[in-house]
Order: sequence, then C-alpha cells, then structure tokens
Amino acid sequence: MLAMQHYNSSGVIAPFPLSNHNPTVQEPEVETVAHNVTHPPNNPTAAGLTMTLGILFNVVALAILAKAYNRFRRRSKATFLLFASSLVATDLAGHVIPGALVLRRYSVHTGSTADSVSSFRGDPANPDASCLFLGGCMVFFGLCPLFLGCAMAAERCLGVTRPLLHARLVTTARTKMALALIWLLALSVALLPYFRLGAYTYQYPGTWCFIRVTEETQVTDLAFVMLFSGLALSSLASAFVCNTISGITLVRARLKKRSCSQRSSAGSQDTEMVVQLVGIMVTSCICWSPLLVFGLMSATQSYSGFMDSDRDTYKRLMVTGVRMATCNQILDPWVYILLRRAVLRKIYRITKRSASFRRSKFRSVRWDVSSFQNSEKNSVNNI
Repeated sequence: MLAMQHYNSSGVIAPFPLSNHNPTVQEPEVETVAHNVTHPPNNPTAAGLTMTLGILFNVVALAILAKAYNRFRRRSKATFLLFASSLVATDLAGHVIPGALVLRRYSVHTGSTADSVSSFRGDPANPDASCLFLGGCMVFFGLCPLFLGCAMAAERCLGVTRPLLHARLVTTARTKMALALIWLLALSVALLPYFRLGAYTYQYPGTWCFIRVTEETQVTDLAFVMLFSGLALSSLASAFVCNTISGITLVRARLKKRSCSQRSSAGSQDTEMVVQLVGIMVTSCICWSPLLVFGLMSATQSYSGFMDSDRDTYKRLMVTGVRMATCNQILDPWVYILLRRAVLRKIYRITKRSASFRRSKFRSVRWDVSSFQNSEKNSVNNI
C-alpha cells in the first residue's frame, strides 16, 4: 500500500512526435524516456520511513488504549476501549503486512539487473500471487476500520441514549463476538475474487493491486466494486448518524446539568469518547471516500465503454485515492493520542490562560490611558 507513494511519473512512456524534420531534437527525448522506463525508482527509503512512522504511531496509541483499558475494565468505557484497541491493532496489521510486501518488491527490484521493469511493475493482464494477496489486503484492511468505526459509534449511541439497556445488553463476551463477526465479514468480502466474483489486478502504474476497475471490467467486477463501496459508504453514513445523535444527546444533558450546577465524571467520559469517534469518522471520510467514489466511477465507466478517452484520468484518480487511503492508518492513532481528556484539558487551560492574560493586558492598557487623560485634565485645571 506504500508503493504508489513513491512512483515517478516520468517513467511512463508518453506519446511524442516521430518526425524526420528535426532528428537532433527528438533523439535526446527518446533517450531520456528510455532511461526513465528502464530505470524506475528503486529507493525504498521513503517507503520504509513511512512504514516506520505508521508502526510507531499505532504502537503508541495501542499502549495508551491498553493502559486505559486496565483502568476501566469494569466500567462502561471498557467496551469502547476494546473496540478502539482492535481498530488500532487492525490498522497496525494493515500497515505492516502490505508494507512488508511492498518493501520486498523494492528489494527484489534493487537486486535484479535484467528486466528490471517487470520485476517491479506487474502486468495487469497477468497478476501473480503477491498481487492477489495485496489486493485482498487492500479490501480487508479497508473495510475493517470502517466497520469497527460504525460499531463503535452504534455502541456509544446506545450507551448515551439508553444507558440501562446498554448495561444489560453490551458485555465483554458479546463485544468480542461482534469483533470476530466484523473481521469475518471483511474477510469474506476480500475472498470473493477467489470464487470468481470480481478480480484483483495490478493498477496504474503497476506497483499496487486492487479490484479491476479501469481495464476490461466485467459485470462481476462491477458488482464487487459496488458491494465494497456500498458497504464502506454505508458504514460511514451509519457512523455519522449515530455520532450526531450522541452529540445532540450529550449537549442537551450538559445544558441541563449546567442549569442544575451538577458535574459528572461519566458525562465527561462520554464526551471524550464521542469526540474521539467524531475524529475517527472525519479521518475515515477524508481518507477513504475518494478511493471508494473513484473506484465506483471507474468501474461504471469502464464497464459501460465510456472510458477510452478518459482512461488516464481515471487511473490517476485511483492513484490519488489510494494515497489518501494509506494516510488513514497513520492518522487514526493520533485521534487517541491527541483527543484524550488529559490533552484536551491542557489545551483548554492554555487557551483559557492566554485569553485571561490578553484581557488583563487590555484592562491595564485602558487603565493607563484613562489615568493619563485624568492627569492631563488636572494639569489644565490647575493652570
């Protein structure tokens, strides 16, 4: 999932005029294009750095969640923390497994001397086993975070709006069962191409694999893309509805408590969890929506036969979409690192302190001006 971040567009054979009128101008261009094609980028440093940062962020977030889970093991927050830990662990696996495969492709390309293009860029018409595995990882690790985010939003919505029903229905055993069902559902969708419902193939520029959406798209490919995008977008929409209901309920409860001058630690915990859920939802929408929409558009246009003139545009849109999708696994941990009560309280105190300092400074300036004006009036009266 990292290879597409390091592709050099100069490696594509662009059409150039072949003419005998000015051979001295065209020969250097041919040599330059040939050099770029036969020498694609082989530096794995950027891919390794991105992978290392993603692993580091996810491990830090996982440690924070594990520590919080030990503190709130017997409270209502334990279910949310179990879901959140599973989400971060899934993001970590989705960063390590495909990333290791991409780094292996880099190392194979770096060590090869003959036919270096085919050793790094796969053939879309003949995907190998590594491509099929990478395509399945893209679908599985794409659906799992969205399903988990939706389940977390639904769990918090039930806990905020119906706390007694939540306490009776939601248990640790049922939460673990729900996690297993979520992973099983995502795995079932990812394995559909092995049963001839859709297909995985190399995508432009040949360094990553996904559902066949831009070339020779069949009706099974279109159905598979519609299923994948439909499930993902439905999860995002459901999470949005649940988080909206939870937010409105918390705001109303906070206003009632303020009028009664009451404070509750449970209310602050619910607020923290809903804020984190909103952060996860916004991150997922920004990172995954482009790939879901672009994939659905590309498959529809390719199957209808209307993509011939815009094929290159759709290929570049898919590359842009997958680049944004890979950012989700790096940004998700920061939601749990930054949007914690301790961090939010520090930010609130710093903001409040700076605001009070500005107000006091403004008052002192006004006092100095008024005292100066009074002294001038007194001096004039004395004269």
